Amino acid sequence: MPKRIAGRIDRSAGPQPFSREWLDSPDKAPVTRSAVRLPEWVPEERTLSAAFVILLTLAIAVFAAGSRRGGPAEMVAITPASQVVALAPSPTAPILPTLTPPALPTATVPAIAIPATPQQPVEQPGGLLPANRILAYYGHPHDDNMGIIGEYAMEETLAQMVEQAKAYEAVDPSRPVIPAFELIATVAQRSPGSDGTYVLDTDTRSLRRYVEFAEVRGAIVILDLQIGRGTVAEEFEKVRPLLERPNVHLAIDPEFSMAEGEIPGETIGSIDASGVQYAQRELANIVQANGLPPKLLIVHQFEEEMIGNKMTLGQIPGVQLVIDADGYGKPEVKIAVFNFLVRDEPVGFAGLKLFFKQDTPLMTPAEVLALTPSPDVIIYQ
Repeated sequence: MPKRIAGRIDRSAGPQPFSREWLDSPDKAPVTRSAVRLPEWVPEERTLSAAFVILLTLAIAVFAAGSRRGGPAEMVAITPASQVVALAPSPTAPILPTLTPPALPTATVPAIAIPATPQQPVEQPGGLLPANRILAYYGHPHDDNMGIIGEYAMEETLAQMVEQAKAYEAVDPSRPVIPAFELIATVAQRSPGSDGTYVLDTDTRSLRRYVEFAEVRGAIVILDLQIGRGTVAEEFEKVRPLLERPNVHLAIDPEFSMAEGEIPGETIGSIDASGVQYAQRELANIVQANGLPPKLLIVHQFEEEMIGNKMTLGQIPGVQLVIDADGYGKPEVKIAVFNFLVRDEPVGFAGLKLFFKQDTPLMTPAEVLALTPSPDVIIYQ
């Protein structure tokens, strides 16, 4: 193939062009003049060339400065960074929680309007929020692939949570931090099982051990439901007896709530607001029947479609609803998803989920609490 780039000119033998040495140096060779002889007072060609380049540079600089002051650049509208959000289509290959948590989307959508009067969560007598902040570690008691809880014994997990809680209290001393174990109580599976729900139940004995351990140490337990092809009502009944304990609360993971024909791990699931409202009503009934303080209900979300009719949700007496921005990714993407799903759709208290192994880099407590609104519930997986 013929070469398209000419060889570099060797200028090592003399001074660089347009340098002071180059201008002051005597001619190394006779200069070919034009047929017309110029007067002696006219500068020589090299001096004229240098002057021309300097004048041209000054002209470009003046023009650019004028454009910055009042030129066409002023006609470009800039969208405020606070109104730009990131939301992407569903991951093409969702994975079961036993392998890896869902990744946050990375694509962007046009800016959206922020509600002029965002709904504010209502403080309820005896409720944990907003007087306190909840710091939860997430996982399954018998599987270290599903979160940090399965990696350590209860005592070590609690010790780590206490240290992490101190880091948040150092940033915001106004809110005490309560440690929480978020245990996956029903686990979505790729196989239908004997009942066709694609769900495997965590043994009640293990869940009760955590409940009793946490109760005497000032911690709480959050039971996480992965619905599979079952219903909220069916899965709720499996943990109802434990929910009658004062330190036990509930979470729902719509990612693994499947419609007919869908299989967990192959499709990102969703839940309608009516399912969340059912859980709210049943929790409220438990609170009233047993004289308990308000319960937390956490709903995980990392895509808009994961909660249908979301804006019909709200707080009810006896239950403190939390929308948790889920999924792992870079801090800027996590913040954008939090803003889109929590800040701009304010139907409950604010939650954020962090991933020790997948978030790159992991957000610091100061970065987390700098979000608006400052998260009431922070979950680590």
